[in-house]
Amino acid sequence: MKITVLDAETIGADVSMEEFSPFGEVTVYASTSPDEVALHAAGAEVLLLNKVRLNAENLRDCDTLRLICVAATGFDNIDLDYCRSRGIAVCNVVGYSTQSVAQLTLAMALSLMTNLPAFDAHVRSGAYTANGIPNCLTPTYHEIAGKTWGIVGFGNIGRQVGLVARALGCRVLVNKRTPVEDWNCVSLEKICRESDILSIHTPLNEATRNLIDREHIAMMKPNAIVINVARGAVTDEQALADALREGRLGGLGVDVYSAEPMHADHPFYSIRERENVCFTPHMAWGAYETRVRLLSEMAENIRSYLEGGKRNRVDL
Repeated sequence: MKITVLDAETIGADVSMEEFSPFGEVTVYASTSPDEVALHAAGAEVLLLNKVRLNAENLRDCDTLRLICVAATGFDNIDLDYCRSRGIAVCNVVGYSTQSVAQLTLAMALSLMTNLPAFDAHVRSGAYTANGIPNCLTPTYHEIAGKTWGIVGFGNIGRQVGLVARALGCRVLVNKRTPVEDWNCVSLEKICRESDILSIHTPLNEATRNLIDREHIAMMKPNAIVINVARGAVTDEQALADALREGRLGGLGVDVYSAEPMHADHPFYSIRERENVCFTPHMAWGAYETRVRLLSEMAENIRSYLEGGKRNRVDL
């Protein structure tokens, strides 16, 4: 069986694709541009990919293709209707990045609440050594215990963030379409008004696109911290940038953007050097252990398919 990996560099050079060798001949491409998809996919029975878009146009000559394995939970880059019409199975991976994304969410919250980069820079610059003062307490920072942490989206990642927030002594508010036991589930408006930290963990769909809009941002406390590790388009990015620039938000942590990589005319580009922002390059999901787990899960998807199973099938 011929297995082709279309964009291995998006999963990282420090993990091995040998996981797939027992199933057949493996061809690995570091990247595949839109114009190269048909060429790289030719003759493959299994395609493994992360960000590459697959559709009727670039798959129409892939007569041997039987299975597509996406190295992610989201699969909006795959034309499922076309795959169904051709009998091509599609699998995703769920629950693999919970700890990694929750860890970055926490790291952003603690860094922004503590003004950590400013204190680090004070020592790195030599100012701490030069000024002869045994400590530095500027800028002012605050304890996270006792603060209200609002969580929008309460799947595996949102729940893990909630557990961590509780452990830190935060009051936790949750916004979820269907309420859950033992958690204080409230409206989006209440979360926006009362949260000191608001983190976003909801998937992107038509119901959540632009969910955190200009109106909701205007409800927030002027010192509130907003963290988005979900999808860029669930927020009004321009409204967030405006609020931060105008002093109507205390801090902003973002790992995901409506256009990736962030381009020079993106609303966040002009505020990227401010001390009260923490912008990362869509890496929250990618701890080493997470990526090893991801590849192992993809291998299990292939094994299940070959044995007639339906593990993680999203085309059914």
